[in-house]
Amino acid sequence: MKMASHSIGFAGAVVLLSVALNAAHADGDPRRGAKIYGACAGCHSLEPHLNLTGPSLSGLWGKKAASVSDFPRYSRALKTKDFVWDENTLYAWLADPKAFVPGTYMTFSGIRDDRARSDLIAFLKIGLASDGAKTVVAQGLIPAEEARGQAPEPLKTAKPDGRVTAIRHCKDTFFVTTADGKERPFWELNLRLKVDSSTSGPSDGKPVLLPAGMQGDRASLVFSNVAEIGTAIKEQCPKQ
Repeated sequence: MKMASHSIGFAGAVVLLSVALNAAHADGDPRRGAKIYGACAGCHSLEPHLNLTGPSLSGLWGKKAASVSDFPRYSRALKTKDFVWDENTLYAWLADPKAFVPGTYMTFSGIRDDRARSDLIAFLKIGLASDGAKTVVAQGLIPAEEARGQAPEPLKTAKPDGRVTAIRHCKDTFFVTTADGKERPFWELNLRLKVDSSTSGPSDGKPVLLPAGMQGDRASLVFSNVAEIGTAIKEQCPKQ
């Protein structure tokens, strides 16, 4: 009898907890949540197949965690969890991602304020649904640019001062020549070699030079694929 009583008590507690959580989420305001969503847009997009630092959030409501098939950067910790994204899991995740899933790669520290979390979840319930990006924009919750997140600008149409025609390395310096006829020197530690293989990246064989930093002495050199890096850069110093 005591064991049965304990079981009933535990089951009742689970029901009460679920009711309490649902009640907490029910008063969330998606318009207030849209203002908080900016913190998510730094790493995520609501558009399908547009992965950034984090995976696209498109259509994730009710889906299993770590289930975006074209996103390869999930932590092992998240991939081994068996839960779906809904009000309750998001409520715990957004409070403290590292406490909810120890070992996650998520760098966001969490939202401690219960009301703010409920508001954000109310927004995410719309944004994470199918065609959520179109819906939140159509409802005037966020602009289309924010729905895309911090998606990079297309590089295939770079201006002449960004279109790279030659790259040589001499001693500790990269010399980058662009389509405007200028050659720019960069200390080798100040030039970041990057790859953007997405549809917004540069065309094959046509890397792009992007400014980086405030002093003008740092830049990023973006290639369309990894193999190009070794073939495009020539080890060449002018003859004395």
